[in-house]
Amino acid sequence: MAIGFEYYIIIGAISLCSWLVSNTLKRKFEKYSKIHLRNGLSGAEIAEKMLADHGISDVKVISTPGRLTDHYNPQNKTVNLSEAVYNERNAASAAVAAHEVGHAVQHAKAYKWLTMRSQLVPMVNVSSQFSQWLIMGGLILGAASGMGYWVLVAGVVLMAIATLFSFITLPVEYDASNRALAWLENKHIVTREELAGSKDALKWAARTYLVSALGSLAMLAYWILRLLASRD
Repeated sequence: MAIGFEYYIIIGAISLCSWLVSNTLKRKFEKYSKIHLRNGLSGAEIAEKMLADHGISDVKVISTPGRLTDHYNPQNKTVNLSEAVYNERNAASAAVAAHEVGHAVQHAKAYKWLTMRSQLVPMVNVSSQFSQWLIMGGLILGAASGMGYWVLVAGVVLMAIATLFSFITLPVEYDASNRALAWLENKHIVTREELAGSKDALKWAARTYLVSALGSLAMLAYWILRLLASRD
């Protein structure tokens, strides 16, 4: 069973959508990086204030190298902010810093979707390493044969786990953004203009996860259909 033309169409469409969203996100962050906060707070100071307002004292805010490398690490309880976000004082840095603290708040409150996502991490680590190899192995062995078919099935199952993970990530990311924006607005951390910029920046950041999830689902659907076709 050779890889069909449809596979390359799906790959091309996913790559194009990912590129468009990623480029738009970068432009949005550049735009809102020029909206300087009236309160003069840096991303690090905003993160620390949001943690304090939620009664979280066991999470550290640290700077991490790179751009758009911001993340919350539940293992060591750290809010990792890229150098620009950590130091700068604009609507983009406020949005990102508050969003990452949103994940810390989820962790502190045992938010169910974050808990489910964390439980899947070990399986996803295995899936990301072996799913494609198993699928290629199944193709080489011949999907219509006994061994080739079951190798392909194993690859598709691992891919399904990764797809499930990507969809569970969506409510986690959207909820963190909602928590961040609600806090920024309710505590009057930002002005209306600054809040609008923060909302738009986080909206496009969330779309990167949406494109990833839909792309993963499209690839899974393709291989399931090919698997079923191989048995006809």
